[in-house]
Amino acid sequence: MKLRTRVNISFFIIILLPLLMMTAAFFGFLMLFRTQIEHVGYPIANPPEELRQLAFYVIVMIIMVLFITGLILSFWLYKSVTEPLRKLGAATRKIKEGELDFEVTEEGPEEIRELCRDFEEMRVRLKEASESQVAFDRESKELISNISHDLRTPIAAVKGYVEGIMDGVADTPEKMDHYLRTIYNKANEMDRLINELTFYSKIDTNRMPYAFARVGVREFFDDAAEDMELELDGENVAFTYENTVAPSEQIIADAEQIRRVINNIISNSLKYMDKPERKMSMTVTDSGDFVKVAVRDNGQGIPKKDLEHIFNRFYRADASRNSAQGGSGIGLSIVKKIIEDHGGRVYAQSIEGEETTMFFELRKYVEMPAEIVAAALPDKEKKKGKNTKKNN
Repeated sequence: MKLRTRVNISFFIIILLPLLMMTAAFFGFLMLFRTQIEHVGYPIANPPEELRQLAFYVIVMIIMVLFITGLILSFWLYKSVTEPLRKLGAATRKIKEGELDFEVTEEGPEEIRELCRDFEEMRVRLKEASESQVAFDRESKELISNISHDLRTPIAAVKGYVEGIMDGVADTPEKMDHYLRTIYNKANEMDRLINELTFYSKIDTNRMPYAFARVGVREFFDDAAEDMELELDGENVAFTYENTVAPSEQIIADAEQIRRVINNIISNSLKYMDKPERKMSMTVTDSGDFVKVAVRDNGQGIPKKDLEHIFNRFYRADASRNSAQGGSGIGLSIVKKIIEDHGGRVYAQSIEGEETTMFFELRKYVEMPAEIVAAALPDKEKKKGKNTKKNN
């Protein structure tokens, strides 16, 4: 029942009850007076003492009834309004103290129930925001720890080789060339880590400016496969490539970011390829409305319990193993974010100890017929198109 209804009921009870009682008393007195006049002959202006006492008792009774009614109605309104507000006040103090593990129940008039619902929704959102902030802080600390660890190794190597040059250990052109190349490679490794961190901060805050365009599937992945082959050849990895998609097929994508996806997947695979003969392959196939890309390696595989988590931020299936191999723990999360921003999906399959396959799918570009495009346009745009045709 709404608060307004309760107040209206209370108002009418307080007004109508005395009116009804006074009306009943008036008719009662009138009947008594008529009886006295008819049978006894007392005049109305000079009523007997019994009638005066009766009138006094009626008035006292009316006052008592009104007083009791007022108390009952006040208690009714108090319990229906004040009690829920008291509980809301207690809940507010809990939130002020940082406690969010409770529930606000709905009770009282409809307006108070709506207030309780809104308050409970606010509490739930505050709790979710608090938990998200705690998770974000934890992940940020983990990221800093990962980056610090991964930077420490190449920095130590650079310092060691520079000290070797300063101490004259690199006393031949061959040693000097080896030292300088190692320093250069380690500097590139640090630069890659810093770029990865910078890119992650942009993509995590949705500040990544994608440059979407129509991209030919066959041409793009053929070029990407050629670059992969050159890179993997330097890593002594045998590479195979197959593309069965029609030459005319296109996708809407940011070519640079899809390249980043492929590079991140390759970098992640190279860390955990433990076979004497290392192999990797990439296949591009038609999958209905999507183009499916599969990158397979013969590495050590991923445990089944960890497979669904590998694209989460900072997730490491084996912390000690990953720590030894290096990596900030955000490479595959970047892959997932980019693919999802392209309207696709990414997932993995693995046989522990044998192989791992990373899949990602990209939506095909479909040329819309002119009739469908025209039907989808707002009326204003249609009128503009008609006017343009007339002018031409």
